[in-house]
Amino acid sequence: MCFFFAMAAKEIWEALLPGGALSSPRKAATPLLATLGGVVGPALLYVGGAIWFSRPDLTRGWAIPCATDIAFSYLVARFVFGARHPAIPFLLLLAIADDAIGLIILAIFYPSGEVNLPVFFGCVTGAVLFNLLLLRRLKAKNFWLYVVVAGPLSWWGFHAGGIEPALALVPIIPTLPHAAKDVGLFAEQELATSERPTDTLNEFEHWWKNPVELILMLFGFVNAGVLMSNIGLPTGLVSVGLLLGKPVGITLLTVMAVKLFRLDLPTGMNFRDVVVLGVMAGIGFTVALFVSTVAFPTGPVLDAAKMGALFSFAAAILSFIAAKILRTKKLA
Repeated sequence: MCFFFAMAAKEIWEALLPGGALSSPRKAATPLLATLGGVVGPALLYVGGAIWFSRPDLTRGWAIPCATDIAFSYLVARFVFGARHPAIPFLLLLAIADDAIGLIILAIFYPSGEVNLPVFFGCVTGAVLFNLLLLRRLKAKNFWLYVVVAGPLSWWGFHAGGIEPALALVPIIPTLPHAAKDVGLFAEQELATSERPTDTLNEFEHWWKNPVELILMLFGFVNAGVLMSNIGLPTGLVSVGLLLGKPVGITLLTVMAVKLFRLDLPTGMNFRDVVVLGVMAGIGFTVALFVSTVAFPTGPVLDAAKMGALFSFAAAILSFIAAKILRTKKLA
């Protein structure tokens, strides 16, 4: 999971660079507001349901349905919208921002133990300075050099500092040498050419891409391997948050962005596309599974919450149905 969140951090970092999806506030404002809806909507439904059924102990899992699985939602979007539809970068920007918020939520609301900020900041700062002041000055290019020393030091800082150690590589990612701008791993320009960037940050991503996907698949199988008898209220709360809260929140905030704040949708995209895109964002799977294991201790509540994360795959089927009903155009 360290490397999974490192990959997410890499996409977020590059999105902030010149030419990236988040580099222009005007360009990014609409999907970023949509992201807010995709976080607040599911959280409110989840917490509201837990209170309605008199289960305040379940409110700790409010962040589980806030997750969006970048890889699976992107795959579904390619099938539904086609490769060149403007909804694709909109979804990716939304998912990247969603992951950024998710990292903050994990660090603040789900500490792994008693928080010790001096140890945390000391180790993480030391790891970052080691890369910036030594390796960068020596013009080291091999990404392993930036990971094998700074990575464990940062991990220990997170662990001993009481912060979720799966986030340990997140502050290390910006220290890797990188291009002035990047189109991103999932961007059509990069997928269509064999001439990909060879900077250290991109080498790190392309080396780890397949191993991380394999590990995530195994992680999903292991964590989703729970008995159907463990379905319970947490299953319903997570499922409703992802399958209903996500599309409703994303759609409402997007409409607000356009109608109230006078922001623009990407050229060639309409509100029907936003609804379909919101349904796709309800695929939480791997990230939702991970947050579940952080939010609840081992037991029936955790197993029931995991089933809700697993059921979020229904969003893929619902996306095709919504696209058919709303007559979404596919651009190959």
